[in-house]
Amino acid sequence: MRLRIGSAVILCLFTAFAIPSSAQEKDSANSIRKLEEKWTESYKKRQIDILSSLLAEDFVITVEDGNTYSKSGYITHSADPSVQVDVAELSDLKVRTHGDAAVVTGAYHERGKSNGKPYEYHDRLTDVWMKVGGKWQVISSYYSVPMKQ
Repeated sequence: MRLRIGSAVILCLFTAFAIPSSAQEKDSANSIRKLEEKWTESYKKRQIDILSSLLAEDFVITVEDGNTYSKSGYITHSADPSVQVDVAELSDLKVRTHGDAAVVTGAYHERGKSNGKPYEYHDRLTDVWMKVGGKWQVISSYYSVPMKQ
């Protein structure tokens, strides 16, 4: 009988601690999703101060052609006045949190003009976010063009 009561108490304590953790992970996932949208919108509007605040100092991005850029390289590209982004949209976002880290996968569509010439991308993305100094920042981003079948 004591074993049953002890087991029931342990199960209740485990459940009590697991539920807040699950709720906290859901809150973190929602926060990350909103930050992804904020990042996309600030990129489209060339809001460099917002972009800079979302990117960790050691941020690195790998783009469709395999080139990589640091935070400063990405900011320089984002501020380029020869690029006009008309459409920047996310879809199919999935956020998985692991404590102070999160991995986002999804699809990205961008359309605009570069040096007066139209362009359009349909990419898949993977972003890694981490809590740095109490706030979420993206530390790594990878974009690829899906293979056509």
